[in-house]
Amino acid sequence: MPIKHAAIIGAGIAGLTAALSLARHGIRADIFEQAEALTEVGAGLQISPNASRILGELGVLDALSSAWMEPKEIRLVSGTSLRLIASIPSGEFARARWGAPYGALHRATLQNALLGAVAANPLCSLHLGRQLDAPTAMSLSAITGESPELIIGADGVWSKTRALVPGSALPQFTGNIAWRFTVPEVAVPSVLDGESVTAFMGPSAHLVCYPIKEKRMFNFVAISAGSGVSHDWSARGSDTQRNQLRKQFTGWNQAISTMLNGQDDPTVWPLYEVGSGRWHNDRDTVLIGDAAHAMMPFAAQGAAMAIEDGFELAGMVASRPIDEALDSFEKRRTPRIARLRQRGAFNRFAYHARGPIRLGRDLVLSLRPPQSLAADLDWIYGYHAIG
Repeated sequence: MPIKHAAIIGAGIAGLTAALSLARHGIRADIFEQAEALTEVGAGLQISPNASRILGELGVLDALSSAWMEPKEIRLVSGTSLRLIASIPSGEFARARWGAPYGALHRATLQNALLGAVAANPLCSLHLGRQLDAPTAMSLSAITGESPELIIGADGVWSKTRALVPGSALPQFTGNIAWRFTVPEVAVPSVLDGESVTAFMGPSAHLVCYPIKEKRMFNFVAISAGSGVSHDWSARGSDTQRNQLRKQFTGWNQAISTMLNGQDDPTVWPLYEVGSGRWHNDRDTVLIGDAAHAMMPFAAQGAAMAIEDGFELAGMVASRPIDEALDSFEKRRTPRIARLRQRGAFNRFAYHARGPIRLGRDLVLSLRPPQSLAADLDWIYGYHAIG
């Protein structure tokens, strides 16, 4: 029989989406979050059509689309010469081709929209300030007085729920670090496009930037080689690490290097991956989002995959016995995640290319029309999750 009640560990994007998706099928969910309050962690976020389509089904898209920026295009630009190498149309093109919008926004804007929908739904209950070292059915029932039929680990790359899933993979440091910072609109260099998402590519590093309309600022993520540091989203890099960051972008266009050099307090986030492994224990516990498959951000699909996971898991457990549902969920989701990892690895190689490979990359990309590049993304953005 389909389940009637689930416990969700983690109130991030994956957990809140899962709760709303379960409620859509009449399934109650208790959401447990270790933080005392849900604060504005992180910075910018891109939501592609495969995810915004789901947010529309869950009734939160209108709240987002009134606040976010729909980029006119996704641009690939040389970090040294600022030459436009290739572009993919977005905006109305995305709505027409993939049937849903592509938006850029602050992570907190999405979290607040999901949180508001959860708070308004009588089938969802949020429990803040719950530090659970072992989120078992027994420990959860001690809080709510009810033992859940299903435990969903949506607690991120450092998941504690993962310990309940034999054969699950452990996080591995990728050797790369993401540096994140925001700059007020009035202070950004004039070379930046205020209507697009731009990836500046350079040897061994790249920089992604786009406006966050609702905050009147630009979001920047610089990714380069580095060493593992704190797991805290708000961690600040040391003087040595900041100097290493600046060194990675030596030789880039002066406007970009000057802006990077002026960032005294960027947050630093070491990039970990969770590779192949089991996502469920065949009985009552399943992992979703980064807890199951944290990946490098080179395909900009981390949040989208968390949203897809929560939506499709709910559809599975609402329509079949739990053991069959968990098995079907893992079998459906793992090939898509594996293909996205391959795409991310290819993008990493292309974005950080050096020497003759970089010249060849630029030539190949410049010869491809925007419509052809968009077609390469049909399998990602045109995906219709089953919920």
